[in-house]
Amino acid sequence: MPEVPTHVGYILDGNRRWAKTHGLPTYEGHLAGYNALYDVIKATSDAGVKFISLYTFSAQNWSRAEEEVNGILKIIRRMFRGMLKRLIKDGHRVIVLGSRVGVPDDIVTLIEEAEESSQEGARSTVAICFNYGGQEEIVRAARRLVRRGVSVEDVTMESVASALDHPEVPPCDLIVRTSGEQRLSDFMLWRAAYSEFIFLGKYWPEMTKEDVTSILEEYARRSRRFGG
Repeated sequence: MPEVPTHVGYILDGNRRWAKTHGLPTYEGHLAGYNALYDVIKATSDAGVKFISLYTFSAQNWSRAEEEVNGILKIIRRMFRGMLKRLIKDGHRVIVLGSRVGVPDDIVTLIEEAEESSQEGARSTVAICFNYGGQEEIVRAARRLVRRGVSVEDVTMESVASALDHPEVPPCDLIVRTSGEQRLSDFMLWRAAYSEFIFLGKYWPEMTKEDVTSILEEYARRSRRFGG
């Protein structure tokens, strides 16, 4: 049997450029990206992947034009009320990584409801990275250790990992980024230490379940090394 990664992280890139290529408003690009999500998540989960993380909105994305940010937040609300409820019904667990500071109250409520209602989901864990940045996550972990009264001598790789957002999420075995860009953009910095990377030339709205099959086949062909 080919090796299946435990945790696949997706950087959802290229929505705006997809819209521009098709002569559409930016919002339509984000909506098309949203419409591609379910098939990618389902195909990844069906292949046996237990953790699927999605970089949906970074902490830096608030600096975009107000109209675009409002459009993205509209889609985020739609995601929680629609697609994520469907995934929860299908037996998935949904969690959200990222700061709640500055997030609209109604979205915070949607996050809390999704996490609470899906606690028993065993099919796979879908980790939504929203208002998220990898550097900020590490800073939050450091602050949690301080609040816990952890001594300097007890700050270890293990203690930092235990203080991350949802520490039960393991390191990324594989990180996939669409749109041809080849960088992490502050995604899963702690968990990416030994990740494999696949960079696709297509935009995120063009992703299909067949792409997931190809990605996992490529991963299975690789020989992972961890510095030993």
